[in-house]
Amino acid sequence: MTVKHPAPGDLEAIETASRDELQALQLQRLQWTLQHAYENVPHYKAAFDEKGVHPSDLKTLADLAKFPFMTKKDLRDHYPFGLFAVPREQIVRIHASSGTTGKPTVVGYTQADIDTWANLVARSLRASGVRRGDIVHIAYGYGLFTGGLGAHYGAERLGCTVIPMSGGQTEKQVQLIQDFKPDAIMVTPSYMQVIIEEFVRQGLDPRASSLKVGIFGAEPWTEAMRREIETRAGIDAVDIYGLSEVMGPGVANECIESKDGPVIWEDHFYPEIVDPETGEVLPDGAEGELVFTSLTKQALPVIRYRTRDLTRLLPPTSRSMRRMGKIVGRSDDMLIIRGVNLFPTQIEELVLQEPQLSGQYQLVVSREGALDEVLVRCEMLPGADMGQKDGIARHLQHRIKTLIGVSTKIDIGAPDSIERTLVGKARRVIDRRPK
Repeated sequence: MTVKHPAPGDLEAIETASRDELQALQLQRLQWTLQHAYENVPHYKAAFDEKGVHPSDLKTLADLAKFPFMTKKDLRDHYPFGLFAVPREQIVRIHASSGTTGKPTVVGYTQADIDTWANLVARSLRASGVRRGDIVHIAYGYGLFTGGLGAHYGAERLGCTVIPMSGGQTEKQVQLIQDFKPDAIMVTPSYMQVIIEEFVRQGLDPRASSLKVGIFGAEPWTEAMRREIETRAGIDAVDIYGLSEVMGPGVANECIESKDGPVIWEDHFYPEIVDPETGEVLPDGAEGELVFTSLTKQALPVIRYRTRDLTRLLPPTSRSMRRMGKIVGRSDDMLIIRGVNLFPTQIEELVLQEPQLSGQYQLVVSREGALDEVLVRCEMLPGADMGQKDGIARHLQHRIKTLIGVSTKIDIGAPDSIERTLVGKARRVIDRRPK
């Protein structure tokens, strides 16, 4: 597919600043953030004091490594408002996680925080090729989840026409895309697969729609999925990254002209890569756990927040700021199967290389006696020859064993036999092992 990319448009000065200029701004903002957190959040004062550090100890960016980490447990331990650094009356918005693994993690925003967020999502949309006046179809979930409203405010800030569809109602999603003719869609990549399938089910060619670009986030996705979506939908697929604890969508975003990893908006978020086991800071280019420190947040500053996302920091290309590599997995969703580390995205990559399989899959993990077993559930594409599924299963099983080192069982079902996500993230792993 040949796509004519739009010009980058009018970039902010910081997007083309020198490294020295950017680091000077980061140091100034980091010093403010540490002092702000220390003075206004009892948790940070206690954590800094216990570690024997003070905000005044930060003389260089490298000094940040002296300060303690923050984790999701800290957010849950201080539920709901214990980590806010401003009086509750100054909080104009509250978001929260689903809380499926415990208490929800609650985040708050001042009006200045909301403005910063909107500006950064607008910057992200512009990097994705979206321009003022474009129509943006938002199929992220609205409500306490940060995706829908975060995307919404950013698209409006850029000057776009917003279709606040939210998730679900897939037939209506397709109808509105056909009728309203949006230029861009913001949605999870797994739900975009569902929308594409609905186009086909209705006898429509998804490549003939008005969509030019899809901005996909909220879950890890692979280059293989990018290629599949771009080919089947006839669009550019770019990656937006964010998490509610740090801000929401728009912490980083790919540039459409390069599509070589999300650019971290380093004027607002300072990234580190650390060894997941030791916490040691690793050099750029090394794979490890992504850690963020906010530089401008008022309501909920985060200091060295451990995201659990595994990636690398890469040098700048289309902008002056560093990029992050594709998320290879999360340190807390890594499966250890008979001593082998396995991430769901590794399976996704291989499933998508089988031309007669859809991109839908699930890993069902169980335990037989003392040994873990993995069943890979996937499905044939509509119109594919079901008589070939046994041969495809053997081939996929062999490739997983050869390339990843894990023995699996493969179950290939009929088209549409894997449950679809209608809102939010796909459920890729079903772990049936005893706790």
